[in-house]
Amino acid sequence: MIRSVFRGSGSALPAKVVSNAELSKTVDTSDEWIVERTGIRQRYIAGEDETTSTLAIGAARAALDDAGIDASEIDLIVLATATPDNTFPATATKVQAALGCTGGMAFDVQAVCSGFLYALATADSLLKSGMAKRALVIGAETFSRILDWEDRGTCVLFGDGAGALVIEAEEGEEANRGVIASRLHADGDQHDLLYVDGGPSTTQTVGHLRMKGREVFRHAVVNLSSVLREVIEDAGIAAADIDWVVPHQANARILDATARKLGLPAEKVIVTVDRHANTSAASVPLAFDTARKDGRIKDGDLVMFEAMGGGFTWGASLMRL
Repeated sequence: MIRSVFRGSGSALPAKVVSNAELSKTVDTSDEWIVERTGIRQRYIAGEDETTSTLAIGAARAALDDAGIDASEIDLIVLATATPDNTFPATATKVQAALGCTGGMAFDVQAVCSGFLYALATADSLLKSGMAKRALVIGAETFSRILDWEDRGTCVLFGDGAGALVIEAEEGEEANRGVIASRLHADGDQHDLLYVDGGPSTTQTVGHLRMKGREVFRHAVVNLSSVLREVIEDAGIAAADIDWVVPHQANARILDATARKLGLPAEKVIVTVDRHANTSAASVPLAFDTARKDGRIKDGDLVMFEAMGGGFTWGASLMRL
């Protein structure tokens, strides 16, 4: 049996922090309005010299240091992002070149806020197939670059950042270590509820994020609780066996509602949306690394990752550290 086992994690954030109070100076909003509806208190915004690739490189280097693995040992990089540096080539190839681990595979995946779950499942499959031995799985975004800063319903929700995990193929009889089960879904019929109104094939512009928040909230709670039950059933465990849930950090109310539907206590859910806001594909690995570094998540813990994003896409993955 081959398992994709966890070796290390890292994250990177822009230098600039923007509080709700500071944002209210340029946007028709208030700290009270944002906190009540989302739980967000601040977000990190990339500066001119900070890009998706620079954040991804920073998170990758931190993850390699944490794992005690040299970049030359990495033969697969899967980078989840909806805000690449360029239309092509893949931002993952920039990360590969900066780390000095050329020769292996490097590519991007685009599933918006679910991107990291898609990237993790893809890397897990490639490791189990024998096509690679050690992988960097990264979520990195500069969503501030695609926001309409005059749309107070969306611009207050998002931030920039990156998170990364190192996973390694390991043979053995121990069935409960590493990535245990994953499920992914998509529903393209819901395109118009969360999308960007631009692109090289349609408008030849980057475009801005557009969202119907109330409808997204309703779908998120239903879809996330459903996919979590699927993974729990696939793994043959009970919800009570999970030590930590690391969800996509979109909205504190979505996190609370999903936990209640599964009967999970709030103290088992990692929440960083107050500090980071919604960082799309970066939010799950960023929240995971934050909770590892502050001592909550420990070796041996059973951790559930989950996310839903535009498309709609959604998924979940269970990992034993």
